[in-house]
Amino acid sequence: MTARPTGFFLIAFLAAVICSFPGRAVFAQESEVVDEEVVDEIVAVVGDRILLRSEVDGVVLGLIQQQQMPYTEDLWMLALNQMIDQKVMTIHAERDTNIVISDDQVEQALNQRIDQLTAQAGGTAQFEEFYGKSLLDIRGDLRDELNDQMLADHIRNQKVGTIKITPSEVREWFAQFPQDSLPVIPEIVRISHIVRYPAASPEAKAYARDLITVIRDSIVIAGASLEEYARLYSEDQGSVENGGRYPNSRLGELVPEFAAVASRSPVGEVSSVFESPFGYHILRVNDRKGDLVDFNHILIQVDDSKADPADAIATLTMARDSILTHHVPFELMARRYSEEEASKRLGGRVVDPRTGERDLVLQALNFTWRQTINAMDIGTVSEPAEVELLDGKRAFHIVFLHRRVPEHQVDIMTDYERIEDLALQDKQNRVMSEWLDALRDDVYVDLRGKAKALSLAQNTL
Repeated sequence: MTARPTGFFLIAFLAAVICSFPGRAVFAQESEVVDEEVVDEIVAVVGDRILLRSEVDGVVLGLIQQQQMPYTEDLWMLALNQMIDQKVMTIHAERDTNIVISDDQVEQALNQRIDQLTAQAGGTAQFEEFYGKSLLDIRGDLRDELNDQMLADHIRNQKVGTIKITPSEVREWFAQFPQDSLPVIPEIVRISHIVRYPAASPEAKAYARDLITVIRDSIVIAGASLEEYARLYSEDQGSVENGGRYPNSRLGELVPEFAAVASRSPVGEVSSVFESPFGYHILRVNDRKGDLVDFNHILIQVDDSKADPADAIATLTMARDSILTHHVPFELMARRYSEEEASKRLGGRVVDPRTGERDLVLQALNFTWRQTINAMDIGTVSEPAEVELLDGKRAFHIVFLHRRVPEHQVDIMTDYERIEDLALQDKQNRVMSEWLDALRDDVYVDLRGKAKALSLAQNTL
């Protein structure tokens, strides 16, 4: 068996230290990973489980995109070994009668994964087309995969949770990198904000409501197709190409106004017109099982180009005064008054929606954000200002600037938290590698095909 590539984590550091920042190029394409002459093959047998070449190729593509490095055969073997390790841990977890993953836990994880993948694909139809299977078949495939992954994660977390790192170990780890090779981090900021949406004009609301009412009449009275009208008129870009359908949504994850209608609307009937923070809707529930609902809907948004910002600005001014004059915590005011749900739940903290990272590259934010932030000092709260939010909506907000770090080369003092995380990951990786070698001794592992050829080639170098 080929040993795991030594030093990989050190090599990846230069990319990993800034991998959460947007705007980086991907250096390899799928054609570099997949050999079109080979349809598929078994590349490893682990216990009674098999690993296919196509599965490894998929993981390699993910590593290329996340770590921003070119395809190499060493990288392919790294991905294979990670997948073998997961199956080895799954087998050991199954042998441990104290580790139990419930069906509800798997189902919840499955729903979250399906929702994420469907959104990334642009809708259920595109998702099914990409995988070449029905959603039902995909759910079946993913259910077993997620169950194994959760078992492996459980036994891994038991081991990782005991691994700590000291400040001296962090400094020693960082000292391994030549100073002239350290990457430059662009200017980053850490911010919180309180958001208020301008009130739509009565005329704009009336127009949107009238339009959705006409659409409903065309469907209910004239017999038009809800799916076809969704494709023609709906302004929900996440479902428009799929005829407005969301096949597996959890009621608890929908906005309250939408969930209320979806939970009580008779199956197969088109609902009355109703309003949510997104605009005016009609929906048809196709199926409902417990907290899961399958529905199609049509959204008509309210034109906010002529919305009156007076109330939004007044509320933000009041909140700012309470923070500065009466020393009310910004977090408390955000939870109480902000209308942007994502940041409101975090006490106003703004994070990268893709990674959850709090440190944001200033130049990656649009002009409305930069205009406000550039005029601020650390620890201050801005005046109310118009902003284009990360989801493209127009709103007004006040901003609290927690931190600003100018463009700089990675430094142990400035970037200690990030370096500490990476150093801890490296230590965990080394401890886990030794532990997994011991676990593999009790599990049958056999390399085949491409994996066996690469292993033999590397062992002869």
